[in-house]
Amino acid sequence: MTIETDYGSVDYEEENLIIFSDGLFGFPDLKKYLLLSLDEEDDSMLLMISVEESKIGFVLINPFFLAPDYSPGLTSQELACLGAEDAGELSYYSICVVHDNYLDNTVNLKCPLVINPDTRQGIQVILENSSYECRHELRTFSAVTDSVDIQDGE
Repeated sequence: MTIETDYGSVDYEEENLIIFSDGLFGFPDLKKYLLLSLDEEDDSMLLMISVEESKIGFVLINPFFLAPDYSPGLTSQELACLGAEDAGELSYYSICVVHDNYLDNTVNLKCPLVINPDTRQGIQVILENSSYECRHELRTFSAVTDSVDIQDGE
């Protein structure tokens, strides 16, 4: 199959899709997504595009890249929904909000996407009783500031 995106045509197979049975917050009717690598040598950031509405896409980042001590606690019901016995079997991604000025970019650590890589099933969860926020500024993470030379006034 082929999907037309703002980045050109992308060929994919049905088994490459990630299925969010309940959709995502704000997009409950879009359930099938394709993950695309932004950099073949670095999988810390991905682009996730809806194959049902190719104009809908999200920039995702591995939250452990930003915060190595990130500890998203999942409920037994969430684990069961993903067909997993242990949270360590799963992949986690946070949605980035990209602004014109990259210093204003934020990441949502409170509502990660959680994917079972074996079944390709995913859910978006709200981490209750956590200190994580929906709008963490990317510039506050040392992983970002160490890899980008950020200077005041630019």
